[in-house]
Amino acid sequence: MTTITHHVPDALLAAYAAGSLPQPFALAVAAHISLCLDCRATYEAHLASGGAVLETSSAEVVSAGLKANVLDLLDAPIDSKPVYQRSGVYPGPVMEALNGKPPRWKSLGLGVRQSILSDGTDGSVRLLYIPPGRAVPDHSHSGLELTLVLQGSFSDETGRFGVGDLEVADQAVEHTPVADAGAPCICLAATDAPLRFNSLLPRLLQPLFRI
Repeated sequence: MTTITHHVPDALLAAYAAGSLPQPFALAVAAHISLCLDCRATYEAHLASGGAVLETSSAEVVSAGLKANVLDLLDAPIDSKPVYQRSGVYPGPVMEALNGKPPRWKSLGLGVRQSILSDGTDGSVRLLYIPPGRAVPDHSHSGLELTLVLQGSFSDETGRFGVGDLEVADQAVEHTPVADAGAPCICLAATDAPLRFNSLLPRLLQPLFRI
């Protein structure tokens, strides 16, 4: 397995274990966990801690109506969803978001492509394909951005990120990610707010590219 040096912060792992992460970030964290033994172990420890808390918590009295509704839900048939395995460079959680199909790439120019997996009120998540030597325009952030490398690598002002590495960028980070030499860089990028580009052209194209 590839050596991973940039991991999910513990607070995000705890939120993921609690089920409170927005869907775009949950997908990025799930994909990283599928690649990273260290973060998978920490995630499972958070799950165990949460279970221990539930077991030691005092019981709460609920209404008969609420109890009946919960029991009805437990008896309801479960819609089975296909379980997707890793395919090529795409981990199982990404294949699930793709419904088991290859990405539908759309050009952003200069060989850079994207495939939007979801885009809603809680944020967006997309795959990015960046040829060697190409850069994402210089930008900062209005919120949080998680970028997981699935193929190749990229470098920016904060360091180098290879396969399995997760970059966490917030409002304090301004950077210009550049794909390194070698294989094209394929990343999974999740955001909860639009990026803040410094150049005019990327800002003009931003509504069209929904990034």
